Amino acid sequence: MGDWRDQILREFTPQVARLTLVADPNGLLLEEGVLQAIRERGFELIPFDDHVSFRYAYESRFRSRWDHGEDTCLLVVLRSGLNDLNSLPYDLLETGRKLSFNLGDLFPNLSYPVVASLNRGDLDSLYQAQNRQNPGQLGDNSTKDFILLQVFEIAPELIKQPSDLLRVLLRRHYRGQSVPPMLDERFISVLRQRDLFNEWPLEKIIPDKHMFLAFLQERWPIFLDRITGMNISKVEEQKQSYGLAFEGPADLPFDHDDVRVYIDSLFLEGLLHPVQYEKSALFTGKWVAVGIHIDEQADHIRRLDGLIKSVEGTLPGADARYQDWMLFAYRWGELKALLVNMDREPSMQILEKITELREHLDSTFLKWVENRFAGLHNQPAVPPVMLHHIPSFLARELSQSEKAKVALLLIDGLALDQWVVMREVLGSQCPDLRFHEEAVFAWVPTITSVSRQSAFAGKAPLFFPSSIYATNKESMLWTQFWSDQGLNQNEVAYAKGIGDGNFEEVKEILSYPKVRAIGLIVDKVDKIMHGMELGTAGMHNQIRQWTIEGYMAKLLNLLLEHNFQIFLTSDHGNIEATGYGRPSEGVIADLRGERARIYPDSLLRSKIKERFLNAIEWPALGLPDDFLPLLAPDRLAFIAEGTRIVAHGGISIEELIVPLIRMEKKSS
Repeated sequence: MGDWRDQILREFTPQVARLTLVADPNGLLLEEGVLQAIRERGFELIPFDDHVSFRYAYESRFRSRWDHGEDTCLLVVLRSGLNDLNSLPYDLLETGRKLSFNLGDLFPNLSYPVVASLNRGDLDSLYQAQNRQNPGQLGDNSTKDFILLQVFEIAPELIKQPSDLLRVLLRRHYRGQSVPPMLDERFISVLRQRDLFNEWPLEKIIPDKHMFLAFLQERWPIFLDRITGMNISKVEEQKQSYGLAFEGPADLPFDHDDVRVYIDSLFLEGLLHPVQYEKSALFTGKWVAVGIHIDEQADHIRRLDGLIKSVEGTLPGADARYQDWMLFAYRWGELKALLVNMDREPSMQILEKITELREHLDSTFLKWVENRFAGLHNQPAVPPVMLHHIPSFLARELSQSEKAKVALLLIDGLALDQWVVMREVLGSQCPDLRFHEEAVFAWVPTITSVSRQSAFAGKAPLFFPSSIYATNKESMLWTQFWSDQGLNQNEVAYAKGIGDGNFEEVKEILSYPKVRAIGLIVDKVDKIMHGMELGTAGMHNQIRQWTIEGYMAKLLNLLLEHNFQIFLTSDHGNIEATGYGRPSEGVIADLRGERARIYPDSLLRSKIKERFLNAIEWPALGLPDDFLPLLAPDRLAFIAEGTRIVAHGGISIEELIVPLIRMEKKSS
């Protein structure tokens, strides 16, 4: 744990005060390590973002317990830009202990606005660099240069040729680093001042990972032409024949040692896609074969081997940042999709290796979830971390323009590995569509009535206790959220149960020109899952066939034709699970899922756990107090012993981390 956290944590001694008020304009208490340490000391945290929601949680969860003589330590955190607690209610100010933290105290010699722009997870390296370098008082630009070098390993003055720039961008985007816009602007400005890379589309490819990958993808065939002997000056003259969407040089040094090391991984992990090439036979056995379709079966085996090594080498630890798990979830999804869809059964050695990896993944991810999940729902909503953050994120997109329109397209039950299958088909059906792939966390338990409702309510399940066992109030919750954002009822629309080819309801919604926020639920994957008897392979096959039928492509095009920004997500994923017994609980369970059972009190839940000793008694994190989950462990289910099923509700990376995809036309 970095030293900067110690300056904060020394203020939190248990039982000093049952109510502590903290002015935290920079969100320091929400950094994962700080939040975990505070919780381990017995403190519970409520952000004061919305007065009504705060008052509900405060009165129901803490005041009532204090009135009954319970001792709990509560933190009320004010995240306002003003470092002033006086905006809190009087009854809190009268009784609470008051604290204040800000970045200016931690980094007194650096420019405050620049440091404030950083992701809190980057403060460790900055704090260590500050102590090591002792830079003295720095202004805005000097602080930007210091952070670029010490935190992100970017030294603009050392970038003098294309391979230098590509190396920096490949390292950044492959690691998923989030660099603040003001630092990107400084980086670009320094490059432009020295007339370097003037023809390059720096404003697009430096900040945007997906634009950068698209830039590389369209230049890969040109590189292949060059190394097969085509006159490169002729290539430069014929840029248009390659259909380049991005400005800049046609020929890139993919074979430079500093570049090639990343290119291999990008193709293996599905971030770049192999191409058909007329002279492919020339590359058999060469490193460039990773980016060319030569022999489908051999390509699969080579890619499978590379993905296994990548997954093994990048598996996050139990104390990793949530961003690391989001990034890894895509690698794991690519591996699962490739494994399931190979033409022939992999060798026993490969299957044993994947089983070993999966067991290590499951145990490590569970430890991480037990340590860190409690802090995710309090993270800022931009960018989204959990499903209930998505509406606030969409509201920010909508606020950019009075003409902006957003559509939340939720595919019920779609796991990340299944999105990989769908993406492949959609990519061929909609070649002009670009997918900006991110991820978010579902809620635990990973069931529809909890996670899906949160995605439309824009708030934690704690705040919709009356409907947490059903989904019939989703439309009302969606409308209420947008009403709170200032939209009229006729500007908001919601529809569910779509996915079987009937567009009538969607077309009717789109016929109303004032609609600006649409929520759509596609239930086809969920239907496939609940009727599935052929496991993960059967899921992939049926999802592929359904996507090939063209419903999704038509739906996307319909929304794009009406100028909607499309954001696709899922409420939870699914896994193939094995039964290890069905609880004989009579009527005491409020919900009887295959991977999750819900009980109204802890005594009833503990009684059932006596038979299922490895089952997980999940705390009511962000849930109503009388909504207590008992989760099936590992990849097991509460069904007849030995029975195989595709299910959801528990804690696995496939169930808990789901896609969040922004879709746009490539020309935009």
